[in-house]
Amino acid sequence: METKDAVKALVAIGHESRLAVYRLLIQKGPAGLAAGELAKLTGIPPSSLSFHLKELVHADLLASRQEGRFVFYAVKYDSMTQLLAYLTENCCGGNPCTPMTSMQCSPNVESDS
Repeated sequence: METKDAVKALVAIGHESRLAVYRLLIQKGPAGLAAGELAKLTGIPPSSLSFHLKELVHADLLASRQEGRFVFYAVKYDSMTQLLAYLTENCCGGNPCTPMTSMQCSPNVESDS
């Protein structure tokens, strides 16, 4: 990930409402949620939520998909993983860290725990 992309992502989640939406969508997994359900769960008015979702999509943190008359939003786990890797690239006194992988969020991958 390039620095300019990391800055764009951090600016996007650097707003209270967008961070709340992003954290909720992380909890919901790859299926995501419909915009209307997001508005209901977060208490953010639909017009404001639309703006915030657009910012998160523009920062490549969320993906949207149309299903009938509903628009669903889901976290782009690869982008999240790249951002975490960028942030932790030189941590641990120069020893490599292992950031979370997108495979941990995949609905088809079984956990050993």
